Amino acid sequence: MDNIQCGNKSVALDDEGFLVNENDWDEEVAMALAKREGFDGLDQEKFEIVEFMRNYYRKFHAFPILNYVCKNLKEPRNCVSEEFINPMKAWKIAGLPKPDGIEFVALDGKHYVMQECC
Repeated sequence: MDNIQCGNKSVALDDEGFLVNENDWDEEVAMALAKREGFDGLDQEKFEIVEFMRNYYRKFHAFPILNYVCKNLKEPRNCVSEEFINPMKAWKIAGLPKPDGIEFVALDGKHYVMQECC
């Protein structure tokens, strides 16, 4: 287990960098998670993607189809890949649990596909 500091609170992460407690998530935690994943911060486009994924998960308890995310945000078709490269980074920043049975595989280093695993 690992912890990140967000202001005056410590937030627990599992061994792969996912939040242990989904309810610890807020905008400040998202920024700290983004930094941990190699981003300087979250601009509005990135934050909208993260928020959409979070809301989708809360409603359906599943990882959204990436093109669906972009379509609903009225962004280009590959917006998640363009903004985050690996969609799992967006998922982590959204403070969501590790999705069971899926992984993302790079086709060319820029485009990822979801496939069943584990």
